[in-house]
Amino acid sequence: MSAFDSVPVAPGAADAPLPAGTSTPLPSRKPPSGHRRLLTRRDRVALAFMAGLPTFLHVALVWVTALASIVLAFTTWDGIGFDSIKWVGLRNFHELFDNNPQFWPAVQHNVIWFVVLIAIPTPLGLFLAVQLDKNIRFTRVYQTAFFLPVVVSLAVTGFVWQLVYNPDTGLINSLIGANKPGHYIDWIGDPDLNLWAILVAASWRHTGYMMILYLAGLKGVDPSLREASSLDGANEWQTFKNVIFPTLRPTNTIVLVVTIIEALRAFDLVYVFNGGAQGTELLSILVTNNIIGESSRIGYGSAIAVVLLVISLVVIIPYLVSTFRKERRA
Repeated sequence: MSAFDSVPVAPGAADAPLPAGTSTPLPSRKPPSGHRRLLTRRDRVALAFMAGLPTFLHVALVWVTALASIVLAFTTWDGIGFDSIKWVGLRNFHELFDNNPQFWPAVQHNVIWFVVLIAIPTPLGLFLAVQLDKNIRFTRVYQTAFFLPVVVSLAVTGFVWQLVYNPDTGLINSLIGANKPGHYIDWIGDPDLNLWAILVAASWRHTGYMMILYLAGLKGVDPSLREASSLDGANEWQTFKNVIFPTLRPTNTIVLVVTIIEALRAFDLVYVFNGGAQGTELLSILVTNNIIGESSRIGYGSAIAVVLLVISLVVIIPYLVSTFRKERRA
């Protein structure tokens, strides 16, 4: 060991600049911490836009408005200034149940809407799903064609079916010869026909929705079940009835819940056809007419919306409870 090895080095001496001409490389410096802070700031901004902003919009547009509707259901308000809000308790609900001649027909129409959707387009959608699950030729084309009405806006669907139901130049009257003066069939204006005419349009759209749901359920069926049933000598119908359909129980539950929600929130088609008048009243139409109608009664319309919300929760809550129980067991 030389004498120079024992000489202490002053702090910071190693980082001092070397004399000119030396070949010893300078020590590397650490990157400034500002870059690390800049990346962290970018991450926070990205997180705010990806999670914070959607969460804020969801809370503001869904939860806040829903709670506000519940509170306003116990008040009277014409929508002009907050000073005109007056607390009336249950008076809106008493008037709704006892003195509104349109309320119970609207409830009846919503029930009819649900029964028709569950009785006609749901089995038809299941039938189409079973056929398309066989991997026939052009199955993708058929799926697209049947699902296309679901993608199209309900308002556009209503305008298309208005052309179909036109008394003078409509397709249906032209086919059955009812497009001549004195022989017109007013599918939209006749109170005995218009609800059923709208339900045909709604069923046409709902069939594609049900087809996709059932097709997704059929894709999840274990192929070995079909093979075992075939080895046991069961035909195609027996295999579907005894093996395939029981495995679609979760899908059937989803279909039931979706159909109930579709029946309760039905609005676009009816409003485009005739504004929900002349025998096509629905709860959603009553809400709209009372809140944004000529005589704005926001408290009364909110009371109808609360009734609609309670009916929806009666269906949705049991479904969510059963779903959470299955996840815990799994």
